[in-house]
Amino acid sequence: MEVITKDHAELAENFNRDEERVNWHDETLWWVRQKRDKMVHQLPEWEQLREAASAIKNNVLGNLHNYLQQFEANAQANGITVHWAADAAEHNQIIHRLLNEHQVTRMVKSKSMLTEECGLNEYLHEHGIEVIDSDLGERIVQLAKEPPSHIVLPCIHKKKEEIGELFHQYLGTPLDVSDPQVLTEAARGHLREIFITRKAALTGVNFAIAETGEFVVCTNEGNADMGAHLADIHIASMGIEKLIPEKKHLGIFLRLLTRSATGQPITTYSSHFKTPRMGQQMHIVLVDNGRTVQLGREDFRNSLKCIRCGACMNTCPVYRRSGGHSYHNAVAGPIGSILAPNLDMEKYKDLPFASTLCGSCTNVCPVKIDIHDQLYKWRQVLVKKGLAPTGKTIGMKVMGATLSSPTIYRLAGKMGRWTLKYAPFAVNNSFNPWYKHRDMPEPPEQSFGEWYKQNRGSK
Repeated sequence: MEVITKDHAELAENFNRDEERVNWHDETLWWVRQKRDKMVHQLPEWEQLREAASAIKNNVLGNLHNYLQQFEANAQANGITVHWAADAAEHNQIIHRLLNEHQVTRMVKSKSMLTEECGLNEYLHEHGIEVIDSDLGERIVQLAKEPPSHIVLPCIHKKKEEIGELFHQYLGTPLDVSDPQVLTEAARGHLREIFITRKAALTGVNFAIAETGEFVVCTNEGNADMGAHLADIHIASMGIEKLIPEKKHLGIFLRLLTRSATGQPITTYSSHFKTPRMGQQMHIVLVDNGRTVQLGREDFRNSLKCIRCGACMNTCPVYRRSGGHSYHNAVAGPIGSILAPNLDMEKYKDLPFASTLCGSCTNVCPVKIDIHDQLYKWRQVLVKKGLAPTGKTIGMKVMGATLSSPTIYRLAGKMGRWTLKYAPFAVNNSFNPWYKHRDMPEPPEQSFGEWYKQNRGSK
């Protein structure tokens, strides 16, 4: 796939060139957000569920080492082989080794944002192993040679006509056919042969239960079940933060997850994997990849409570109008913008600034992550480490000096009003990012201070 070197602003500008697509993308995701709201308002206990889930996740993060050991012991007792991966490279190597041991050169995979984070598909392709994504949205972006743009709706940026062209090219559907039902049937026929013939299947993990050593995978298509149940070896990739303590806690998270993600009352398939069937091997790879570093950052550890529902993306005015690919990270949107700098501050230094700090993401988060507060705190960290853009750093210093001096502030205001009135070209030009998508205001005749002094100062 293409190596991204542009930052969020440049990539968002590319997305914004197609105004019709931007409007459609914005409206579609807001429609999903509205579905979420309608479903939430049907539950009087919604806030209690959020509080409970947040408290459970706080407990997990505070005792993660104990729950990991408990999960490992119980999973092994169930017949599951447990592997530990410190980073993305070790995760990919473990899976590659398991496939080699079973002489597997073709694998079927269900949706897993962790494998996207680790670059597994590309790694296995370089080593001669074919990976077919079986989630319909993931398969579409795989055929398009693109990464997912959303963690729940991977191809939300694609129109049905574009999907029809892809299916015509790769699956042999008739030209100019874009009916969703026809395309879905074509995908089912294509994937049926994949499920039947693949000896190895990989799934993600939505929740893992320390008490029982089992894990749960949530899908709306049943593709994880098809792959895992028909394969000789089932491999599950799991971030270490996906644990919950006891099985009784699962119901809380299942009630929150899909309502937040798509406005459904429950995921269509919530599949429990506890023991391998007779003759099958089951492996789970527990992956750190920067999570323990994040755990040690007091201001940012709450981000590890994320259950990957995507609600923050659906509500975010920036994400909806800039597209998922503008975040150049496996997880886009507000949650990706606080997770990514933990992995690489230099590479993702732009993402915490890709936000209005409106707080809508925090308001809809089912596990009460303080997302907009963390975005603000990441900005402070990046500025202190000298990673903010030079222009922004200089601008903030100038503004600091201006705002700290009443005399300079009043003089700057007069100069600004004069410039807008007599030399607007100095502001209204292509070098001003604000002007690219906005109309500059009419200059006021006087400042608020001058108006107040004239009208209220003597009272």
